[in-house]
Amino acid sequence: MVKPLSFSERKNLVDKYLTEISLLAKRLCPDARVEVTTEAFEDEDGHVRIYTPAGMNEEEVAVIEGTVADRCVDILIKEGAFICSAVYD
Repeated sequence: MVKPLSFSERKNLVDKYLTEISLLAKRLCPDARVEVTTEAFEDEDGHVRIYTPAGMNEEEVAVIEGTVADRCVDILIKEGAFICSAVYD
């Protein structure tokens, strides 16, 4: 069960995981452009948008997308932070 957090604790938690996800994306694809926002839609806490370089094949994009999405789900389950990610090719 996720414990209730103060506003500042929640913000720090979300910032920590947005940073982690963006660094994961850069490790998976160093040439990708990664954008991070704390836009709030519905229950979402933040967004990570990953723009892969031209010419990547579908399998490479799928690996990035799956790995990042799996980590976002882990964070949601463990910490209750709803980080959305999307990969654009």
